[in-house]
Amino acid sequence: MENQELCFPELLNASCKKLTLHWTDAVFMNMLLAFISLITTALNLLVIISVSHFRMLQTPTNIFLLSLAVTDFLVGLVVMTATIYLRTSCWYFGDIMCSLYSYVHVIILCSSVAIMVLISADRYVAICDPLHYPTRVTERRAKLWVCLCWLSSVLFTTVILKDDLAHPGKFKPCHGGCSAYPDPIGFIFYLVLTFIVPITVIVVLYMRVFVVAVSQARAMRSHVTAVSVTVTAKKSELKAARTLGVLVVVFLMCYSPYYLIYFIAAELPSFWILSLLCYIVYFNSCLNPLIYALFYPWFRKAVKLIVTLQILQPGSCDANIL
Repeated sequence: MENQELCFPELLNASCKKLTLHWTDAVFMNMLLAFISLITTALNLLVIISVSHFRMLQTPTNIFLLSLAVTDFLVGLVVMTATIYLRTSCWYFGDIMCSLYSYVHVIILCSSVAIMVLISADRYVAICDPLHYPTRVTERRAKLWVCLCWLSSVLFTTVILKDDLAHPGKFKPCHGGCSAYPDPIGFIFYLVLTFIVPITVIVVLYMRVFVVAVSQARAMRSHVTAVSVTVTAKKSELKAARTLGVLVVVFLMCYSPYYLIYFIAAELPSFWILSLLCYIVYFNSCLNPLIYALFYPWFRKAVKLIVTLQILQPGSCDANIL
Protein backbone atom coordinates (compact mmCIF):
# COMPACT_ATOMS: atom_id res chain seq x y z
CA MET A 1 0.00 0.00 0.00
CA GLU A 2 2.99 2.30 0.42
CA ASN A 3 4.29 1.77 -3.12
CA GLN A 4 3.49 4.68 -5.43
CA GLU A 5 3.43 4.71 -9.21
CA LEU A 6 2.26 7.29 -11.72
CA CYS A 7 -1.25 7.13 -13.17
CA PHE A 8 0.19 8.19 -16.54
CA PRO A 9 3.95 7.37 -16.56
CA GLU A 10 4.47 9.08 -19.91
CA LEU A 11 3.48 12.45 -18.39
CA LEU A 12 6.11 12.26 -15.62
CA ASN A 13 5.70 15.25 -13.26
CA ALA A 14 2.26 16.16 -14.66
CA SER A 15 0.72 12.83 -13.59
CA CYS A 16 -0.92 12.04 -10.28
CA LYS A 17 0.54 9.28 -8.14
CA LYS A 18 -1.23 5.93 -8.02
CA LEU A 19 -1.70 4.02 -4.81
CA THR A 20 -1.17 0.32 -5.45
CA LEU A 21 -2.23 -2.83 -3.65
CA HIS A 22 -0.81 -6.32 -3.74
CA TRP A 23 -2.63 -8.24 -6.44
CA THR A 24 -4.32 -10.57 -3.94
CA ASP A 25 -5.61 -7.62 -1.94
CA ALA A 26 -6.76 -5.90 -5.13
CA VAL A 27 -8.68 -9.00 -6.28
CA PHE A 28 -10.32 -9.40 -2.88
CA MET A 29 -11.31 -5.72 -2.73
CA ASN A 30 -12.73 -5.73 -6.26
CA MET A 31 -14.78 -8.87 -5.60
CA LEU A 32 -16.06 -7.51 -2.29
CA LEU A 33 -17.07 -4.15 -3.76
CA ALA A 34 -18.67 -5.80 -6.79
CA PHE A 35 -20.69 -8.06 -4.46
CA ILE A 36 -21.83 -5.12 -2.32
CA SER A 37 -22.79 -3.18 -5.46
CA LEU A 38 -24.80 -6.14 -6.78
CA ILE A 39 -26.59 -6.71 -3.46
CA THR A 40 -27.36 -3.00 -3.08
CA THR A 41 -28.83 -2.79 -6.58
CA ALA A 42 -30.88 -6.01 -6.27
CA LEU A 43 -32.33 -5.31 -2.81
CA ASN A 44 -33.36 -1.76 -3.64
CA LEU A 45 -34.86 -2.93 -6.91
CA LEU A 46 -37.06 -5.28 -4.87
CA VAL A 47 -38.21 -2.33 -2.74
CA ILE A 48 -39.01 -0.30 -5.87
CA ILE A 49 -41.00 -3.15 -7.43
CA SER A 50 -42.85 -3.87 -4.16
CA VAL A 51 -44.12 -0.35 -3.53
CA SER A 52 -44.76 0.36 -7.22
CA HIS A 53 -46.68 -2.86 -7.88
CA PHE A 54 -48.86 -3.42 -4.82
CA ARG A 55 -51.52 -0.74 -4.44
CA MET A 56 -51.94 -1.44 -0.73
CA LEU A 57 -48.36 -0.32 -0.14
CA GLN A 58 -48.74 3.02 -1.89
CA THR A 59 -49.09 5.15 1.23
CA PRO A 60 -47.39 8.54 1.72
CA THR A 61 -44.75 7.04 4.02
CA ASN A 62 -43.96 4.25 1.57
CA ILE A 63 -43.72 6.79 -1.26
CA PHE A 64 -40.88 8.41 0.67
CA LEU A 65 -39.30 4.98 1.15
CA LEU A 66 -39.72 4.34 -2.58
CA SER A 67 -37.87 7.53 -3.42
CA LEU A 68 -35.12 6.62 -0.96
CA ALA A 69 -34.88 3.18 -2.59
CA VAL A 70 -34.47 4.86 -5.98
CA THR A 71 -31.51 6.90 -4.72
CA ASP A 72 -30.01 3.79 -3.08
CA PHE A 73 -30.53 1.83 -6.31
CA LEU A 74 -28.64 4.52 -8.24
CA VAL A 75 -25.85 4.42 -5.67
CA GLY A 76 -25.45 0.68 -6.24
CA LEU A 77 -25.83 0.87 -10.02
CA VAL A 78 -23.93 4.06 -10.85
CA VAL A 79 -21.80 5.28 -7.95
CA MET A 80 -20.46 1.98 -6.62
CA THR A 81 -19.64 0.67 -10.09
CA ALA A 82 -17.53 3.73 -10.89
CA THR A 83 -15.40 3.83 -7.74
CA ILE A 84 -12.16 2.63 -9.32
CA TYR A 85 -10.89 6.14 -8.56
CA LEU A 86 -11.31 5.51 -4.85
CA ARG A 87 -9.36 2.24 -5.09
CA THR A 88 -6.36 3.56 -7.03
CA SER A 89 -6.61 7.39 -6.69
CA CYS A 90 -6.42 7.51 -10.51
CA TRP A 91 -9.22 8.58 -12.86
CA TYR A 92 -8.89 7.03 -16.32
CA PHE A 93 -12.21 8.05 -17.91
CA GLY A 94 -11.46 11.63 -18.98
CA ASP A 95 -12.41 15.06 -17.71
CA ILE A 96 -15.95 15.09 -19.10
CA MET A 97 -16.83 11.76 -17.47
CA CYS A 98 -15.30 13.02 -14.22
CA SER A 99 -17.57 16.08 -14.28
CA LEU A 100 -20.64 14.00 -15.12
CA TYR A 101 -19.83 11.44 -12.45
CA SER A 102 -19.36 14.14 -9.81
CA TYR A 103 -22.58 15.82 -10.93
CA VAL A 104 -24.69 12.64 -10.72
CA HIS A 105 -22.95 11.56 -7.52
CA VAL A 106 -23.77 14.81 -5.68
CA ILE A 107 -27.38 14.82 -6.94
CA ILE A 108 -27.93 11.30 -5.60
CA LEU A 109 -26.41 12.04 -2.18
CA CYS A 110 -28.29 15.35 -1.86
CA SER A 111 -31.54 13.58 -2.73
CA SER A 112 -30.88 10.91 -0.09
CA VAL A 113 -30.41 13.55 2.60
CA ALA A 114 -33.51 15.47 1.46
CA ILE A 115 -35.65 12.31 1.52
CA MET A 116 -34.45 11.58 5.05
CA VAL A 117 -35.68 15.03 6.07
CA LEU A 118 -39.06 14.22 4.49
CA ILE A 119 -39.25 10.91 6.37
CA SER A 120 -38.52 12.67 9.65
CA ALA A 121 -41.14 15.35 8.92
CA ASP A 122 -43.66 12.63 7.99
CA ARG A 123 -43.16 10.85 11.33
CA TYR A 124 -43.30 14.17 13.18
CA VAL A 125 -46.75 14.97 11.79
CA ALA A 126 -47.99 11.37 12.21
CA ILE A 127 -47.00 11.19 15.89
CA CYS A 128 -47.38 14.76 17.09
CA ASP A 129 -50.51 15.69 15.12
CA PRO A 130 -52.20 12.40 14.17
CA LEU A 131 -55.70 13.83 13.66
CA HIS A 132 -54.55 16.13 10.85
CA TYR A 133 -52.07 13.65 9.37
CA PRO A 134 -54.49 12.11 6.79
CA THR A 135 -55.34 15.57 5.40
CA ARG A 136 -51.88 17.13 5.61
CA VAL A 137 -49.86 14.19 4.29
CA THR A 138 -51.68 12.74 1.30
CA GLU A 139 -50.34 10.49 -1.44
CA ARG A 140 -50.47 13.35 -3.95
CA ARG A 141 -48.60 15.74 -1.66
CA ALA A 142 -46.01 13.07 -0.88
CA LYS A 143 -45.28 12.65 -4.60
CA LEU A 144 -45.09 16.43 -5.00
CA TRP A 145 -42.59 16.78 -2.14
CA VAL A 146 -40.46 13.96 -3.55
CA CYS A 147 -40.38 15.68 -6.96
CA LEU A 148 -39.41 18.96 -5.29
CA CYS A 149 -36.58 17.19 -3.45
CA TRP A 150 -35.15 15.82 -6.67
CA LEU A 151 -35.58 19.14 -8.48
CA SER A 152 -33.93 21.11 -5.68
CA SER A 153 -31.05 18.60 -5.59
CA VAL A 154 -30.49 19.04 -9.32
CA LEU A 155 -30.60 22.84 -9.10
CA PHE A 156 -28.35 22.96 -6.04
CA THR A 157 -25.77 20.64 -7.62
CA THR A 158 -25.83 22.64 -10.85
CA VAL A 159 -25.06 25.85 -8.96
CA ILE A 160 -22.31 24.27 -6.83
CA LEU A 161 -20.58 22.53 -9.75
CA LYS A 162 -21.34 25.04 -12.52
CA ASP A 163 -17.68 25.96 -13.07
CA ASP A 164 -16.60 22.32 -13.30
CA LEU A 165 -19.47 21.53 -15.68
CA ALA A 166 -18.55 24.49 -17.89
CA HIS A 167 -14.82 23.67 -17.83
CA PRO A 168 -14.30 19.92 -17.18
CA GLY A 169 -10.99 19.17 -15.55
CA LYS A 170 -10.39 22.79 -14.53
CA PHE A 171 -9.91 21.94 -10.86
CA LYS A 172 -8.08 18.62 -11.11
CA PRO A 173 -4.69 18.75 -9.35
CA CYS A 174 -2.88 16.67 -11.97
CA HIS A 175 -3.50 14.24 -14.84
CA GLY A 176 -5.35 11.24 -13.43
CA GLY A 177 -7.11 13.24 -10.73
CA CYS A 178 -10.82 13.95 -10.46
CA SER A 179 -11.80 17.02 -8.46
CA ALA A 180 -15.02 18.94 -9.03
CA TYR A 181 -14.98 21.43 -6.15
CA PRO A 182 -13.50 24.85 -6.99
CA ASP A 183 -12.26 25.96 -3.56
CA PRO A 184 -12.39 25.02 0.15
CA ILE A 185 -14.95 27.75 0.92
CA GLY A 186 -17.34 26.41 -1.70
CA PHE A 187 -16.88 22.91 -0.33
CA ILE A 188 -17.62 24.07 3.23
CA PHE A 189 -20.76 25.78 1.90
CA TYR A 190 -21.74 22.46 0.32
CA LEU A 191 -21.12 20.57 3.57
CA VAL A 192 -23.22 23.00 5.60
CA LEU A 193 -26.24 22.88 3.27
CA THR A 194 -26.12 19.14 2.59
CA PHE A 195 -25.18 17.90 6.07
CA ILE A 196 -25.22 20.33 8.99
CA VAL A 197 -28.60 21.94 8.25
CA PRO A 198 -30.47 18.74 7.22
CA ILE A 199 -29.00 16.69 10.07
CA THR A 200 -29.99 19.38 12.57
CA VAL A 201 -33.56 19.34 11.26
CA ILE A 202 -33.69 15.52 11.37
CA VAL A 203 -32.36 15.33 14.94
CA VAL A 204 -34.72 18.05 16.23
CA LEU A 205 -37.78 16.45 14.60
CA TYR A 206 -36.96 12.96 15.83
CA MET A 207 -36.19 14.14 19.35
CA ARG A 208 -39.70 15.58 19.45
CA VAL A 209 -41.12 12.37 17.96
CA PHE A 210 -39.22 10.31 20.51
CA VAL A 211 -40.55 12.31 23.47
CA VAL A 212 -44.17 12.10 22.28
CA ALA A 213 -43.87 8.42 21.32
CA VAL A 214 -42.49 7.48 24.74
CA SER A 215 -45.28 9.30 26.57
CA GLN A 216 -47.91 7.64 24.40
CA ALA A 217 -46.37 4.19 24.77
CA ARG A 218 -46.41 4.57 28.55
CA ALA A 219 -50.05 5.64 28.43
CA MET A 220 -50.94 2.58 26.36
CA ARG A 221 -49.19 0.24 28.76
CA SER A 222 -50.87 1.75 31.80
CA HIS A 223 -54.29 1.96 30.06
CA VAL A 224 -54.60 5.63 30.92
CA THR A 225 -57.14 7.44 28.82
CA ALA A 226 -56.11 10.97 29.70
CA VAL A 227 -52.53 11.44 28.62
CA SER A 228 -50.28 14.46 28.63
CA VAL A 229 -50.54 14.87 24.87
CA THR A 230 -53.60 16.09 23.06
CA VAL A 231 -54.16 13.03 20.90
CA THR A 232 -52.79 9.50 21.08
CA ALA A 233 -51.34 8.13 17.87
CA LYS A 234 -52.14 4.68 16.59
CA LYS A 235 -49.92 1.76 17.58
CA SER A 236 -49.06 1.23 13.92
CA GLU A 237 -47.80 4.81 13.67
CA LEU A 238 -45.66 4.34 16.78
CA LYS A 239 -44.21 1.15 15.34
CA ALA A 240 -43.49 2.90 12.06
CA ALA A 241 -41.79 5.73 13.97
CA ARG A 242 -39.51 3.23 15.73
CA THR A 243 -38.65 1.47 12.49
CA LEU A 244 -37.94 4.68 10.61
CA GLY A 245 -36.02 5.87 13.66
CA VAL A 246 -33.65 2.94 13.16
CA LEU A 247 -33.37 3.97 9.51
CA VAL A 248 -32.45 7.53 10.49
CA VAL A 249 -29.94 6.42 13.15
CA VAL A 250 -28.16 4.11 10.67
CA PHE A 251 -28.16 6.97 8.16
CA LEU A 252 -26.51 9.30 10.69
CA MET A 253 -23.93 6.66 11.66
CA CYS A 254 -22.93 6.11 8.02
CA TYR A 255 -22.91 9.73 6.86
CA SER A 256 -21.54 11.58 9.91
CA PRO A 257 -17.91 10.29 9.94
CA TYR A 258 -17.24 11.33 6.34
CA TYR A 259 -18.64 14.85 6.72
CA LEU A 260 -17.41 15.55 10.24
CA ILE A 261 -13.81 14.75 9.33
CA TYR A 262 -13.70 17.98 7.30
CA PHE A 263 -14.75 20.04 10.34
CA ILE A 264 -12.84 18.41 13.20
CA ALA A 265 -9.57 17.38 11.55
CA ALA A 266 -6.71 19.87 11.51
CA GLU A 267 -5.65 18.36 8.18
CA LEU A 268 -7.28 15.84 5.91
CA PRO A 269 -6.45 12.18 6.65
CA SER A 270 -4.85 9.83 4.17
CA PHE A 271 -6.52 8.90 0.90
CA TRP A 272 -7.28 5.40 2.22
CA ILE A 273 -9.14 6.70 5.27
CA LEU A 274 -11.20 9.09 3.14
CA SER A 275 -11.98 6.24 0.75
CA LEU A 276 -13.10 4.03 3.64
CA LEU A 277 -15.38 6.75 5.05
CA CYS A 278 -16.79 7.32 1.57
CA TYR A 279 -17.57 3.62 1.18
CA ILE A 280 -19.37 3.66 4.53
CA VAL A 281 -21.63 6.36 3.11
CA TYR A 282 -22.33 4.18 0.09
CA PHE A 283 -22.86 1.11 2.27
CA ASN A 284 -25.84 2.84 3.88
CA SER A 285 -27.69 2.22 0.60
CA CYS A 286 -27.21 -1.52 1.14
CA LEU A 287 -28.33 -1.41 4.78
CA ASN A 288 -31.64 0.37 4.15
CA PRO A 289 -33.43 -2.53 2.40
CA LEU A 290 -32.03 -4.92 5.02
CA ILE A 291 -33.73 -2.77 7.67
CA TYR A 292 -36.99 -3.05 5.73
CA ALA A 293 -36.63 -6.83 5.59
CA LEU A 294 -35.95 -6.96 9.32
CA PHE A 295 -38.80 -4.72 10.51
CA TYR A 296 -41.44 -4.78 7.74
CA PRO A 297 -43.39 -8.04 7.24
CA TRP A 298 -44.98 -6.59 4.11
CA PHE A 299 -41.56 -6.32 2.46
CA ARG A 300 -40.77 -9.97 3.14
CA LYS A 301 -44.17 -11.00 1.72
CA ALA A 302 -43.66 -8.81 -1.33
CA VAL A 303 -40.19 -10.25 -2.00
CA LYS A 304 -41.62 -13.77 -1.83
CA LEU A 305 -44.30 -12.89 -4.40
CA ILE A 306 -41.73 -11.19 -6.64
CA VAL A 307 -39.15 -13.99 -6.50
CA THR A 308 -41.81 -16.65 -7.21
CA LEU A 309 -43.10 -14.51 -10.11
CA GLN A 310 -46.61 -14.42 -8.63
CA ILE A 311 -46.75 -10.70 -9.41
CA LEU A 312 -47.15 -11.67 -13.08
CA GLN A 313 -50.58 -13.12 -12.34
CA PRO A 314 -53.65 -10.98 -13.16
CA GLY A 315 -54.85 -8.92 -10.22
CA SER A 316 -51.70 -9.47 -8.17
CA CYS A 317 -51.36 -5.72 -7.62
CA ASP A 318 -54.49 -5.84 -5.43
CA ALA A 319 -53.17 -8.63 -3.21
CA ASN A 320 -53.44 -8.22 0.58
CA ILE A 321 -49.79 -7.63 1.38
CA LEU A 322 -50.16 -6.16 4.87
